[in-house]
Amino acid sequence: MNFTRKTALITGVLFIITIVFSIPGALLYGPLLNDPNYILGPGADTQVALGAFLEIVVAAANIGTAVVLFPILRRQSEGIALGYVASRIVESTIIAVGILSVLSVVTLRQDFAAGPGADAAPLLAAGHALVALHGSTFLLGPGLLAGFGNGLLLGYLMYRSGLVPRPMALLGLIGGPLVFASGIAVLFGLYDQVSVWSGIFTVPEFLWEASLGIYLIVKGFRASPLTAGMPDGVAPSGRRGAAG
Repeated sequence: MNFTRKTALITGVLFIITIVFSIPGALLYGPLLNDPNYILGPGADTQVALGAFLEIVVAAANIGTAVVLFPILRRQSEGIALGYVASRIVESTIIAVGILSVLSVVTLRQDFAAGPGADAAPLLAAGHALVALHGSTFLLGPGLLAGFGNGLLLGYLMYRSGLVPRPMALLGLIGGPLVFASGIAVLFGLYDQVSVWSGIFTVPEFLWEASLGIYLIVKGFRASPLTAGMPDGVAPSGRRGAAG
């Protein structure tokens, strides 16, 4: 397996991991995020911890998609490729802050709320603040930054390079700005983060990431000047002459 095929396969697997692990990860947080008195109750700490573990895998896979693609995408535009890597790193950092917020609720419940004579009011206030922090990280990370980096930047690079079918790359160029704009709308209170409008605006981005992952696993990259002449097994160091 040569370098470009291996790169495509690894990238495709990482994209599928981000999708497959992110959905159950978010659902497993349900008892903590939906119960305002979770911090005072019996809790579902093992379930929440499993959700946190899945999100850690998602954050690592996010960064992996950009790092693995960088040696090829830099030949199209090194600046935009670096921007994509940076956006994925920042997105994953924000996801990590969200993970810490839910695990902090679990720690407070175990160490203080369950103890004798615990004062409910400050514990509830702390729990609500940490849950609100998690909501903000979800908006900024998988929302705004994913739309900008994974949608707009990666969609542009894939469209210009022709590494995947251009109609597919258009999903990223359309879906990314839609997700970003939806995040701005939620930020300014036009509708809720979990709403019909938010779901509708997320569909093109979801289809872009899913189709990209499947295509790269099954087909690999299309023939492109970016991959021409790459030696087997090693990453190229040169750039294409006409950067986009």
